[in-house]
Amino acid sequence: MSHLISPSILSCDFANIQRDVELLNSSKADWLHIDIMDGVFVPNISFGFPVLEVIKKHAKKPLDVHLMITNPDQYIEDFHNCGAEILTVHYEACTHLHRTIELIKSKGMKASVALNSHTNVMVLEDLINDIDMVLIMSVNPGFGGQKFINNSLLKVKQTKDLIQRKSSKAIIEVDGGVNNKNAPSLIKSGADVLVAGSHVFNSKDPVQTIVDLKSV
Repeated sequence: MSHLISPSILSCDFANIQRDVELLNSSKADWLHIDIMDGVFVPNISFGFPVLEVIKKHAKKPLDVHLMITNPDQYIEDFHNCGAEILTVHYEACTHLHRTIELIKSKGMKASVALNSHTNVMVLEDLINDIDMVLIMSVNPGFGGQKFINNSLLKVKQTKDLIQRKSSKAIIEVDGGVNNKNAPSLIKSGADVLVAGSHVFNSKDPVQTIVDLKSV
């Protein structure tokens, strides 16, 4: 498949979320990436259920919801009810990851697992055939606008090798510091979905910036 672009709502204008969601609706973006942070798993707090419901009300594209929270199991049904279509949990936050994955899938959502920059890809070896997507964090989670961690390219390659070796159908998403300079290397390394936040929303023409990322 050609790669997908999932702009991160974390970098939009919070006073004009509806406007920015509608902008993405009219763009070449494929998904809307929404970061949920609890101030415990990561040192920041972002959106709650009411904001997610508002985004869903106006969005015409799938909601790619990334949970950076502790104990995600207790909220999975709530996120489904709020419109999440792809739900990502962190490997580092799940004591019983297989059970969490099965719970996500039982609600009809795509199940994705995120790995922090220090986490070895091989922790997913026994689960790679059970998940729909692996999210490689290319910054330390918690804040937008951070510098890309160059070792992420190697992690994408390692993940791609694992997927191919296990004949898995999982795809790879990369989140953090993605821009038009590193996007070609990420795609070449095996990334299928690029999350871009500040690179899109801080640009003079977000719609054209998404087109440029799609055309890499």
